Amino acid sequence: MERRRVLVSGRVQGVYYRDTCRRVATGAGVGGWVRNLADGRVEAVFEGPVEAVERLVAWAWDGPAGASVTAVEVYEETPEGLAVFAVR
Repeated sequence: MERRRVLVSGRVQGVYYRDTCRRVATGAGVGGWVRNLADGRVEAVFEGPVEAVERLVAWAWDGPAGASVTAVEVYEETPEGLAVFAVR
């Protein structure tokens, strides 16, 4: 198990970033959550098998079709055993 928290900057709110992230994470078998931040960024936590989490971190750089990602900060964290993915 691996856990990563990402902070995504750019045009990432109002482009279905959170819902698309939920669908991609659920399809990859990754637990965690995603939410909008007041400063315009999106924050997400991905937790699951190493390869699946790495795919989600790589996806964070692209996001959905309408997104324009300029930066992704990645933080390694201790897994909490999250099994489902939620939009907050």
